[in-house]
Amino acid sequence: MSKIIITCAVTGSIHTPSLSPHLPFTAKDIEDQAVEAAEAGAAILHLHARDPDDGRPSSKSEHFMNFLPGIRDRCDAVINITTGGSAIMSLEDRLAGAMAAEPEMCSLNMGSMNFALYPLAARDREWRFDWEKPFLESTDDLIFKNTPRDIAHVLHEMGERRGARFEFECYDMSHLVMLRHFVERGLVKAPIFIQFVFGVLGGMAPAPETLSHMVRLADDYFGDDYRFSVLAAGRAQMTMAATAAGMGGHVRVGLEDSLYIEKGKLAVSNAEQVQKARRIVEGLGRQVATPDEARAMLGLKGAAHVAF
Repeated sequence: MSKIIITCAVTGSIHTPSLSPHLPFTAKDIEDQAVEAAEAGAAILHLHARDPDDGRPSSKSEHFMNFLPGIRDRCDAVINITTGGSAIMSLEDRLAGAMAAEPEMCSLNMGSMNFALYPLAARDREWRFDWEKPFLESTDDLIFKNTPRDIAHVLHEMGERRGARFEFECYDMSHLVMLRHFVERGLVKAPIFIQFVFGVLGGMAPAPETLSHMVRLADDYFGDDYRFSVLAAGRAQMTMAATAAGMGGHVRVGLEDSLYIEKGKLAVSNAEQVQKARRIVEGLGRQVATPDEARAMLGLKGAAHVAF
């Protein structure tokens, strides 16, 4: 059985700075936490950018470039840049950072969906920035747009033109069908790396039987041409990571997906979550992949061929 790739999603666009004092949003904090996560065992770093002045999700290339070179110089992890950005951004905006950086990997969401974050605004708290609560509350009327035309555009711009490979984010069965459609069109080629996403209101709830069903479908659609990983937003993060590892899959953790390390206790860093995931993986008798082993498994172009 092959080694397990641990991906760490360092900051994301779901959580806002008021929800945890440990969520990085300045360039220095993103860089430091990313490097610490790599040192803890993350072979891949999945990265979003933030406006350092107010913590808003950002897609500006200058915000990415404030931390990408530092991460590159301090560790050898695979850099995986979002093309999802934030659901309130245009596709052009979402691609700005990735197109400028030309990373080894990008994420790619495989379908449009409700993306409901408004329960995060329900608790009384002191909000650090005035945009946070209204943004979360507004997501009861938010559709995350990823049409077939959008997906084809990302595959062309980032894959064909810039040589990136993809973390195909699948929040539902229909997203696997869409991925199969693009394989049949010849726009996606093996090895395929699928990230099954659980726990976002609007997508799949985190349940082992649902994961088993998704794996059966992927086996039918893609045969031996794919690898799968699992992320679970919120409280099921580590439970689903353990389930994935036990099934021969890979795992993703990080403060983008959950702010906690255990029930009622905030994680103090991304590295803390990576360390816990590593203990789970090794406790199951599996070994953690190095960045170069991940590159070989996923057919990546290599760190020498990026633009940062």
